[in-house]
Amino acid sequence: MRVLVMTKGAGANEEKGTPTAEMFEQMRVYNEQLVNAGIMLGGEGLQPSAKGAQVVFTETGTSVVDGPFAESKELIAGYWIWEVRSLEEAVEWAKRCPYDPRYGADQVLEIRPFYEMADFDATLVAASVDDGSPAPREDG
Repeated sequence: MRVLVMTKGAGANEEKGTPTAEMFEQMRVYNEQLVNAGIMLGGEGLQPSAKGAQVVFTETGTSVVDGPFAESKELIAGYWIWEVRSLEEAVEWAKRCPYDPRYGADQVLEIRPFYEMADFDATLVAASVDDGSPAPREDG
């Protein structure tokens, strides 16, 4: 299963996001372990929200909000995409992630599985019945 692992930080502490040389080295080693185990498919750190924008959709229209997003309680500071056998395996790998108290007392890694096409089989079958299209084939 593929999962997205998001590193979250407090909006107020966003400027503390630049790693020290020591933390950079710890993360390099950790990422190398993920790669060597065949877990890591990709990942990057994100620049501060001051360099970003939000596109907001409402019933009355679309607007753009330029960063920074200081009012946000949490911001995504970076991410990985991992290929793991289970959520439990992802949790075990996440627990090994280096921790630096300089970024705040509480740091969070959020792990969320990606949807795969098989997750939508019932929806696809229902949609094909509604529009007369052939149902997806069962491979096996």
